[in-house]
Amino acid sequence: MVPNKTRAAVLAAHAKALDVKDIPLPESVEPGAALVKIVCATLCGTDVEIWQGKMSFPGMLPMVLGHEMVGEIVALGEGTTDALGGELQVGDRIGWSESTCGKCYGCVVLREPVACENRGYGFLQRSDKPPYATAGLADYAYVTPGAAKLRIPDEVKNTWASMAGCAAKTVLRAFDRVGAIRTGSSVVVQGSGALGIFAAAVAKLSGAAQVIMVGAPQDRLDMAKHFGADHTIHIDAGSEAMIAQVHELTAGRGTDYVFDFAGANSVGKEAVNMAGQRGRVAIVGSTAPVDSPVPLGTVMGKELTIVGSLNGDISDYARAISFFKNFADAMPWDKLFAEPVGLDKASECLDSMCQHHTIKAVIDPRLS
Repeated sequence: MVPNKTRAAVLAAHAKALDVKDIPLPESVEPGAALVKIVCATLCGTDVEIWQGKMSFPGMLPMVLGHEMVGEIVALGEGTTDALGGELQVGDRIGWSESTCGKCYGCVVLREPVACENRGYGFLQRSDKPPYATAGLADYAYVTPGAAKLRIPDEVKNTWASMAGCAAKTVLRAFDRVGAIRTGSSVVVQGSGALGIFAAAVAKLSGAAQVIMVGAPQDRLDMAKHFGADHTIHIDAGSEAMIAQVHELTAGRGTDYVFDFAGANSVGKEAVNMAGQRGRVAIVGSTAPVDSPVPLGTVMGKELTIVGSLNGDISDYARAISFFKNFADAMPWDKLFAEPVGLDKASECLDSMCQHHTIKAVIDPRLS
C-alpha cells in the first residue's frame, strides 16, 4: 500500500529545533515521478546555513531539510526511468538530482542544468504545499518528474551515495572547471569541512604531488592528513602568515591550483596571493552576499585564471557515484561520517555540525 503521509523533521523557524511531525504525500505518483523510502540522508553545510537563517528568503518556511539522500523506490509513475533511460523497479535504490525544467535559457541555450531558472532544490519546497516532501529528513520523499534519477550500484554505500548528491559532486565539478590536475602539481585547499577534505583526497588521487590544507579546527586538519593533505595551515595564523607559509612550502612560487571551500571574506585575497604564476583558482564556498576584496593587479600580474563553480548537475552526480565505486579503498571515506541517528536527533546533528563537532552527520529515519 502506497503511503499518503510521511513523518518528517520540519523547519518552521530558523535556529529552532526541528518539529518531527506527519505531513501529506501526493495522492498519486505522476508519470516520470517516484516515491521512495529514505534509507540515508547526510547533512550538508547548506542545511546548517538554512537552519541558522544565514540562507533565507521570504516564504521558504515551513520546509524539510536535506538534499543529500538515498531512497528505495516504493512506487513509480508511468514511464519513470533513470537518467539514462534505464528501467526502474520498485525496490531499486536511487539518488536524484535537483529538478530542472528543460525549457528555460539555462537549460536550452546554455545547456547547463545548474543554470536552470526553475531548478527545484528540496529546500525550495514548502512542506505545506504539494508535493510536500521532496527532501531527505523524512521517512518518504517524492521524487519529481524533472529530477534526474540514478540507480546506486551495490558497491557504493548509502553514506557515500548520499554525500555524492551534493558535497562530492560539487567538488568534482570544481575540479572539472579548473581543468585536469597536472601530475606533480601543487594544490591549496581553503576550508577543512567535508568538501575541503574530500577535495584534498581528489587532488591527491588526481596526481598532485603537494596538497596543502588551510582551515580549522585542528582536529579537521588532522583528519585531512588521512585524505591526502601533505601539509596543514591553521587559520589562526592570520592571512599574511598563511600566505607566507604557502610560499615557503612551494619554494616561493605559490601553488598551481587553489580551491576555495571556505567562503570567508578574506578568502579571495588569500587565494590569489597563494596561487603561483599562471595558477588556477576555483571559487566554490563564497556564497554569502558580501563584498570580497580581490587584488586585481595580482590577478593580472600572475596571469591567473579564476573560475566560479556552483554545486553540480546530474553528470557531476553520476561521476561522484562512479568515483566512490572505483576509489572505494583509496581513502578511509567512512571517517567522514558520524554514527547514523534517527529523525528525532536531527536538530542535535545540525547543532553539532554548526559547532564543528561533526564533519558529516548521518540520518537514517528507519532508526526512529
